[in-house]
Amino acid sequence: MTQKVALITGAARGIGLATSKLMLERGWQVAMLDRDSAGLSTATEGLEEAAPFVCDVSIAEQVEETLPAILSKFGRLDAVVNNAGVAEFGPIEETDFALWRRVMATNLDGIFLVSQAALPALRETRGSIVNIGSISGLRASTLRVAYGTSKAAVIQLTKQQAAELGEHGIRANCVCPGPVWTNMAKSVHSQEIIDAYHDAIPLNRYGTETEIAEVIAFLCSDQASYVTGQVVASDGGFDSTGVGLPALRK
Repeated sequence: MTQKVALITGAARGIGLATSKLMLERGWQVAMLDRDSAGLSTATEGLEEAAPFVCDVSIAEQVEETLPAILSKFGRLDAVVNNAGVAEFGPIEETDFALWRRVMATNLDGIFLVSQAALPALRETRGSIVNIGSISGLRASTLRVAYGTSKAAVIQLTKQQAAELGEHGIRANCVCPGPVWTNMAKSVHSQEIIDAYHDAIPLNRYGTETEIAEVIAFLCSDQASYVTGQVVASDGGFDSTGVGLPALRK
């Protein structure tokens, strides 16, 4: 019962799956949560010390049912990684309220609901919360009125959690990935988009899912025991440079 346990949402693929595998390698047990039951089943195959939990984090009743099941399985909870998210883009004038609510329901409401349900267990372990924001929550961009606003709200929610939960020994931090070379990015980013990102990012490349996972795992660990309320842009310097002035770079 002393082995640490992490709950990772959106764990069936991408950053969530990479983080699950990394934390398993580092000796954690992992509750892998996703609403995609088939994808989750595939993702957890062969992963010892991990268990799948099918749950839509935007639905309060499902969250309320799932957290006790996780505690029944593992007996404790030391870290919550709120990674589940949806990305729907479009111009402001074409963003209807249904789209707005779909994005907010998962990206913001889901973090609130999961964190709230996990608080009693996290108090017991003086655990940590890591919320996954986005570079789009730090800097505005086209077509992201719902997505970017949801991620900016996640940043503020993280700071609120840090301010209120510190007295219980609970830390809360936010990781804001920049462009990451996921399967989705590979399928939808044209060469023109890829070149534009490379020009604007000081490290001149996309990040990898594992690079983001390394930051998340650090913030969950005892090595980050005095770090709370922080927003870490894991973005290759994208936020620091603004437009980047690629024409002036050699």
